[in-house]
Amino acid sequence: MPTIRVWDRLVRLLHWTLVGCVAIAWLSTVERFGGLFGSHQPAGWIALAAVVLRALWGFGKSRYARFAQFLRSPRATAAYLRAVLAHREPRYLGHNPLGAWMALALMACVIGLALTGWLYTTDRYFGNETVETVHLWLAWALLALAVMHIGGVIFTSIRHRENLVAAMFSGEKSAPRESDVS
Repeated sequence: MPTIRVWDRLVRLLHWTLVGCVAIAWLSTVERFGGLFGSHQPAGWIALAAVVLRALWGFGKSRYARFAQFLRSPRATAAYLRAVLAHREPRYLGHNPLGAWMALALMACVIGLALTGWLYTTDRYFGNETVETVHLWLAWALLALAVMHIGGVIFTSIRHRENLVAAMFSGEKSAPRESDVS
């Protein structure tokens, strides 16, 4: 079956960098891993850099990376959700409306984590319970969002009979079909 390049190299690199950083940051908080030798903060900074670079790339020339190409209004997103529930959702070459909002939610969560993590290292907020609590809640929110994201990828892969994980490695997806939305 013919394929089309959807995800450019930078998008894929930033995606997998973020996955790795989130995993390292989480594992660094687990006692049995010994804190992964002080890797929590560097993982957080690299994750923030990946998100900032991805956000900037969202205004670039790469078609499927542009926010203008994949972000839909709340009304259009609700219509897509209704279509999913009715088992009639169209296939998107790039992000579907729910996936687009998930990407933004994940990026916002990483930014919030980096901000609260940094605040916690400052003289003014070191040991501040509120900052620590917000950081912890954002970490759990990020974990929940990541699980929902993975679930959405699996669900969409099954529904549209395509391996989205493989596409995030190769950048290639099956060529457009008549009913697809690009």
